[in-house]
Amino acid sequence: MPSRHLHLALTSSDDVADALAALRAEVGLPAMFPAEARAEAEEAARAGFEADERGRQDRRDVELVTIDPPGSMDLDQAVHVASSGRGYVVRYAIADVAAFVRPGGALDTEAQRRGTTVYGPDARTPLHPVALSEGAASLLPGEDRPAVLWTIGLDPSGEITSAEVTRALVRSRARLTYGEAQASLDGGVASESLALLADVGRLRQERERERGGVSLDVPEQEIVPDPEGGFGLELRRTLPVEGWNAQISLLTGIAAATIMREGGVGLLRTLPPADRRDVDRLRRTAAALGIDWPEGLPYAQLLPVLSSRRPAHAAFLNEATTLFRGAGYLAFGVPGAGAATSDPSPDAARHAAIAAEYAHVTAPLRRLADRYATEVCLAHAGGREVPDWVAEALPGLPGTMAAAARRAGTFERGCLDVVEAALLTGREGETFDGVVVEVHGDGTSGGTDGARRGEVMLREPAVLARLDGPDLPLGERVRATLAEASVPERTVRFTLS
Repeated sequence: MPSRHLHLALTSSDDVADALAALRAEVGLPAMFPAEARAEAEEAARAGFEADERGRQDRRDVELVTIDPPGSMDLDQAVHVASSGRGYVVRYAIADVAAFVRPGGALDTEAQRRGTTVYGPDARTPLHPVALSEGAASLLPGEDRPAVLWTIGLDPSGEITSAEVTRALVRSRARLTYGEAQASLDGGVASESLALLADVGRLRQERERERGGVSLDVPEQEIVPDPEGGFGLELRRTLPVEGWNAQISLLTGIAAATIMREGGVGLLRTLPPADRRDVDRLRRTAAALGIDWPEGLPYAQLLPVLSSRRPAHAAFLNEATTLFRGAGYLAFGVPGAGAATSDPSPDAARHAAIAAEYAHVTAPLRRLADRYATEVCLAHAGGREVPDWVAEALPGLPGTMAAAARRAGTFERGCLDVVEAALLTGREGETFDGVVVEVHGDGTSGGTDGARRGEVMLREPAVLARLDGPDLPLGERVRATLAEASVPERTVRFTLS
């Protein structure tokens, strides 16, 4: 599910660079790969694909394309959509990381330690060395690549009618950015496949709303210099094609979950319903940003009508990610999976935001669990037993991924603190309009002056920060004075005016 995205356009701010480096060390993000893991990756890049080529379907005839942010090189997915005459056929090629990573080897061990690629404002900490993630395993255009190819049939309304998965040899035709894809659609010059992707994306969004699911249009935040020598926080609007493309990934994850459920062994991505307190807090954030949220309207019906093109909406959508707390993984059907059985209950297996059972299988270059979940699906589809190395790892993967998510989440929050501190440094003493969106615990800060501690959401700039004051009126509009903004300390603190 979505998270905040930060991009740093600064190249000369030593304070920001130093703060981010200190944060990485504090969180425990590895600076580089061990030499043995790097060597294994480089050797696999040279020889792994050739050794694995036999036995794959040759599907280089499928005119796949990748659609990603500008500059992306770790290309997990390539897509092609066609008409079936009675609906649609979606072909989705996923990087076959298992063709390059030897179970139990040095590279696999390091991937287990990392769990996921972690993205920072200035750099990323990848799950796999670039020799694979941006080279031999990436679905780069014009290159023959091993892939796991999903072929999913849809009826005219976008509902799944069939799903197949197999290993294949593919060749992507183009690496499109979201902007390029959207421009070709808007200009009426998109390929038939891309035009049909837009149709399928819209249909799947409709089916999602009918199920009670919700997808967030989360914008990327960028900290940039302003003309007066300070900093500004800009929000890059997301494009419609990003949502349509994301629906292809969700579609595949739903198909994968169905295959797992029918096969009796799997690894599902789960999410409990949003906590009432988080929803109430988000309502206060809406008030702070001037967003009309009628009483009684479920958040799932509000979020789709908001647009990241509007700064207040973009800030609200960023904060709405807090609704999706508690996401995890459920392994089932193998010894050691704990309380999970070969038939987990719908309540335990459901992903509340997607409003369906769902599995992570579309980002194996960036997420460890996807490699294992994909192997489960391939085994079920081929009528084979799940490989021992997969079955043995499944019970421990929920814990491994939970630890990786905590680390990434701590880093993400710290990055946002750095960005907001950089934005506000030098404005100490200024007063801002906002709304008190949270009062922590009993509200006391632990000081001797009777001050209480909470959080304020500013209207402009759209910053969420600590607020101290003797009496914090939860949910009410206030005037807050900036008391402290420190990039090295990653601290922004306001006092009630």
